Order: sequence, then structure tokens, then C-alpha cells
Amino acid sequence: MTNAELRTALLEGLVIPAHPLALNASRKLDERRQRALTSYYRDSGAGGVAVAVHTTQFAIRDQGLLEPVLALAADTAPNLLRIAGVVGRTAQAVKEAELAARHGYQAVLLSLAALKDASLDEMIDHCKAVAGVLPVFGFYLQPAVGGRILPYAFWRRFVEIDNVVAVKMAPFNRYQTIDVVRAVAESGRADQIALYTGNDDNILLDLITPFSFGDTTVHIVGGLLGQWAVWTKRAVELLEQTRLGDSDEILRLNIHLTDANGALFDVANHFHGCIAGIHEILRRQGLLEGIWCLDPNEGLSPGQMEEIDRVCRAYPHLTDDAFVKENLDRWLKA
Repeated sequence: MTNAELRTALLEGLVIPAHPLALNASRKLDERRQRALTSYYRDSGAGGVAVAVHTTQFAIRDQGLLEPVLALAADTAPNLLRIAGVVGRTAQAVKEAELAARHGYQAVLLSLAALKDASLDEMIDHCKAVAGVLPVFGFYLQPAVGGRILPYAFWRRFVEIDNVVAVKMAPFNRYQTIDVVRAVAESGRADQIALYTGNDDNILLDLITPFSFGDTTVHIVGGLLGQWAVWTKRAVELLEQTRLGDSDEILRLNIHLTDANGALFDVANHFHGCIAGIHEILRRQGLLEGIWCLDPNEGLSPGQMEEIDRVCRAYPHLTDDAFVKENLDRWLKA
């Protein structure tokens, strides 16, 4: 895929699930179910997958699983856009980008969590180094789960980097989201850099909001989300629905989806159970055997299971259980 083709695909707006990690009861990689998950996203109509990101568990790097997990997704769905999560300081980030490139990934989602004390110049130099390997998907991660405040001044310089193709905004903060969108609008590169929501507290609202700055109006065109790692078939339908103009219905569904996300992502306990909550939905559907994480201390918080039960009862129209049931055996046998 050429750089121009990548930009065109991203600007059209895609559902990009943040890919979970399938483990067995021994907390070892379950390759069969890992492939089944990728097949589920492919057949749901997702445009791509993000692998080795927070939802995949950063600890895969300490367990020797980074390359096997990247390879499995690439082998299972070669026609999907593949974005690899890249972390660490510059030497590590460049090395991970090079690994992703060898496995045919088209872009990297670049976390700056390891640069908490870096200056603006140091962060920009870091981003340029990684962009020298693969196109970069910028990432504004909320401080509550390890990110740092990234001011408008950073984003205005970041979007001038030639090989930046998109930005995922996940600060869970309207002021900070506007900083990113305004930087893209005022750079004159809105026709080259795609904006993607990661704001789980306002997914659908992000997708229908016109962001106007002077004579320039830009839109958030898609989502790269852990929330879209579950009920993905429905997420694809919801993205299409945001383009049809029924804003009242989208605003109603936005509240439902935000409430459901609050349960899955364990907002009440500062996101402690966010990965396990995603796993629980996939376990109920049969895609995962259990909710195990690499860290034995990661799991559902007290009361989280009851909250997940509640939102599943309240919002069946957000789920894709019937679709998964119809295809599960085929995915698990592939």
C-alpha cells in the first residue's frame, strides 16, 4: 500500500478495533482464538486492526510475544489495514516500528507515555525518528491511564511531520480534543491527516460534530478504539449511521454506548478492569475461553460484573451476539 493509498483509506473513515490478546488458563498465547478474533474483526467489516496497543497488553513485550502477536494478525487478515502500537523511548520505538514494517504493517500508533519528562523539541525529534520508518498515527492518551498532557503547540508541530497520516484522540477531554483538531485544521493538512476518535465517553458525538475554525471545517472520520474490539459488527453499522444525518437518534445512542463503555472499561474504579471488561464480553460470546490477562492482578473490579450484566440487558441493540454465534465455529476452525 502506497502512502497515498493509506491516506485515502484512513480519510474515508474506518472502524479499527484495538486487538485484544487471547490467553489460555495458563496465561499463554492461545493462537487459535487469537486468529479467531482477527477473523471476527475482518468479517464484521472493520477496515483495520491495531495490534500491540494497550488493549493487547503492553506486557507482551516482556513475555516475548510482541512478534508472534504481530505476525498472527498479519497472517490471518492480510487485506486489513494493520497498525502496530509502538512504545518506549526512541531506540525502542524505532526498533518496534522496524519489526512492524517487516511484518507488513502499514502504520504505527505512537505512544508518548515513556516521554513524560521530555521537552517539546525532544518529543518532536522522537516522532520524526519513528516516522522515518513507517507512517505515524499520532496518539493523545489520557493521563489517567499513562498518557501526558500534550498542548496545542505540540500538535501544531507534530502535524507538520510529513509522514504523519492520522491522529487518534483519546484524552477524554473536550478541551484537549479541540487542541488536536484545531492543530490539524490550522496546519492546512486536513485533507492529508485523518482524525480518529478514541474518546470512549463520546464516540458517536465525536463522529457527528463539525469542528469549525475560521473558514475551515474538519470532521472526525472514524474510530480506533478498545470499545470497538467488542460488538464490532454493530460498530461498523453505527459508523455508517452517523453519516446518514439523524442526529437525534445518534445522540440517544451515544448515551447508551457511553453507559455501556463505563461498565466495560470500569470507569468507577479508574479503568482498573478495562481490559478484563472487554475480555468478558468476548468470553460470553465464545471468542475467548476466559478473561485472563498476563498480569494476574488484572481482572474485573468488585461490582464490575454486575454492571456489565446491567448494560447488556439494557442495550441489546448495541451487541452483535447473533452474528458471532452464526460464525464462531468457522472462525475457531480456521
